[in-house]
Amino acid sequence: MRSARSPFRSRLAAVTAVTAVTALLALGSPVTAVGDPAGGGHDRRPCVASRLPDRGPARDVLRIAERAKAEMGLKSVIVRVTAADREIVTTALGESMTGVPAAPAMHFRNGNIAISYMGTALLRLVDQGAVRLDDPVSRWLPDLKGGDRITLRMLAASTTGLVDYVTAAGFGESVYANPFRQWTARELVAISTSRPRWYEPGTNWSYSHANFVLLGTALEKITGTRLDVLLRHEVLRPLGLRETRNSFTPEIPEPVLHAFTADRGTYEESTFWNPSWTTAPGAVQTTDICDLARSAAGIGSGELVSPASYRELLNPGTVGLGHPTKTCPATVCLPNTEATHYGMGVLILGDWIAQHPLFFGYSASQAYLPAKRLAIAVSTTNGPTAQAGHSAHTIAQRIAATLAPDHPIPDFG
Repeated sequence: MRSARSPFRSRLAAVTAVTAVTALLALGSPVTAVGDPAGGGHDRRPCVASRLPDRGPARDVLRIAERAKAEMGLKSVIVRVTAADREIVTTALGESMTGVPAAPAMHFRNGNIAISYMGTALLRLVDQGAVRLDDPVSRWLPDLKGGDRITLRMLAASTTGLVDYVTAAGFGESVYANPFRQWTARELVAISTSRPRWYEPGTNWSYSHANFVLLGTALEKITGTRLDVLLRHEVLRPLGLRETRNSFTPEIPEPVLHAFTADRGTYEESTFWNPSWTTAPGAVQTTDICDLARSAAGIGSGELVSPASYRELLNPGTVGLGHPTKTCPATVCLPNTEATHYGMGVLILGDWIAQHPLFFGYSASQAYLPAKRLAIAVSTTNGPTAQAGHSAHTIAQRIAATLAPDHPIPDFG
């Protein structure tokens, strides 16, 4: 699911002139907002490809997508870009399956995008006075060893020191040996907690899927509500994400964007491989490109949280963390600086707030530039000649370089 460094996971400011921004927005059509966040969020038209002009930003984005599809050997590329909730372009290239064209309305797995929803849901609970970020998780997870020294903040910011079960010896081999296996949260957390911590809680930063499995369980215990229901109530409905939903099985709602991968040595379909290992049960989601762009803007702007919680979203204390230790090597403890670091379930990449899942032949990216209210959403699938790498993130970087040249999206992991 996550694109930070690991052999398994990895297979797994803006337009410079005000007039340019005005022209950019003029190309789009408005997304009509109805109601307030508590009452159901933003309405929208069906997710369909936009009409493309002969020139301008929309045409530039299309050329980037076309070039990347050919260059990277991709089977499909789906893109949506908005500015201030106005559509700049929505397009789909290539095929879902042989003879079945890709379309914007097709659903795909969104992987760690759902982690940003868990982070926002936690901050909403903080705003409501239900919890504090520095509350120890032993209050809700009494069986977690050392839970009295781990806080909700540490889970959401991934600073607990818990080993990432995805990088644990043999885990990747187990997943690929039986990609249809249904993993339980208990099994996944046990892999991490059975190993020595990489570092003392709160003293460093490292991505660990176990943190977010535990965060999902904690959110359920705090609220007495199943995680999928909680996320729908606190995040998905308020943002108007009608096509984003959890499934406790590998099912994907129609229409489906099919995925293919050569991770097991032969190019094969991976659409319905079981993603139960990727994050907390109840947050294993699918979405479409229009929801992904809306998500980028809604989460990235802090629309659902207070100004204080928005500051925590962007930096819950992770800047400066990420240094190697004897147990946490440089390839796992990635440096966190002012420019590039991990927030509360989100990546801070320069001036952009982002997430970019990569797994099972699916690649996606959501990125938001607050200074220009610019949202980029990309989804890709692999063709038989595709090389290892994060194609959706690369395409998002190229779009940002064209539409907001003063605000590049850097790499992270």
